[in-house]
Amino acid sequence: MLLDSEKQAAADKVFEILEHSAAFLLAEKILMYHSLPDELPTHGFLKKWTGRKKFYLPRVNGVNLEILPYEESRLELGAFHIEEPTGLDTVDAGEIELVVVPAVAYDKNGNRLGRGKGFYDRLLASTSATKVGVAFDFQVVEVIPAEEHDVPMDIVISPSGCRIIQKKRIRRK
Repeated sequence: MLLDSEKQAAADKVFEILEHSAAFLLAEKILMYHSLPDELPTHGFLKKWTGRKKFYLPRVNGVNLEILPYEESRLELGAFHIEEPTGLDTVDAGEIELVVVPAVAYDKNGNRLGRGKGFYDRLLASTSATKVGVAFDFQVVEVIPAEEHDVPMDIVISPSGCRIIQKKRIRRK
């Protein structure tokens, strides 16, 4: 089990790599996640960049994820004890340019092992945004069996570095 200071040190490295990536620098609308205690912490990163980037968070709605603007004052405990945004101002996944995705594990081909409900796979299948998996080093493994419906990441970042899985054309507006 990692100490909070170790988790934060790993997050600092990962998000520093992300901040310097073309995918992040060119994106204006970014879907993040609001981290759980066992995930790479995102709260500091969100605070750091709020106002300079437009962040969105997912909210569980039945078997799907909705996308809503991130405002710290509009968060409340939602499904699975995750803080989620409130309101009715949902955004279409097609508007998002970059998605930062949590996982239980990633492999070196960008395959992702989630928590088993398929929420992110359904969401990721509906967007052409660049998909970035972020993880602790121990979460990056050699192989994760992938199924037809699984959506691989374009980039996987851990504290030890960045792995570009699929080269994408970055949309400019």
